[in-house]
Amino acid sequence: MMFFPNFLFKTEFHLFYYSMKKLKTTASIGLLTIFITGCSSQTLKIPSVTSTNYEILGEAQAQATGIMLFNIIPIKQNDRFIRAYDAAVLSKNADALIDVEISERWFWAYILNGYKTTIKGTAIKYIKAPNNLIKIK
Repeated sequence: MMFFPNFLFKTEFHLFYYSMKKLKTTASIGLLTIFITGCSSQTLKIPSVTSTNYEILGEAQAQATGIMLFNIIPIKQNDRFIRAYDAAVLSKNADALIDVEISERWFWAYILNGYKTTIKGTAIKYIKAPNNLIKIK
């Protein structure tokens, strides 16, 4: 009688076990990818004003709201600071804000948490140099 290695004769159990192992690995990698990319957001970069060559337009304020549905699913949550800042700048047709204040209020419901961000600051518009200056060589 000839001896054959056991790995040559795979049973249905072995095939099922290895296919489930591949499925679990693929699903784990997929879920990890979703969680890592789903929880990322842009950072709010408030430009620092180094020039004094600007005109003050007045007080600007705007709000943006984000919701966490079932405390897991973000809806307009990750970019609410950027949306509020951009809306405040656009409300006065300005170029930037100085003396910025950021505040946040939370609210709860049965299936969601809400976060309302308010950005307030002094709107400024940069004064551009005229293009018709005579250049001396």
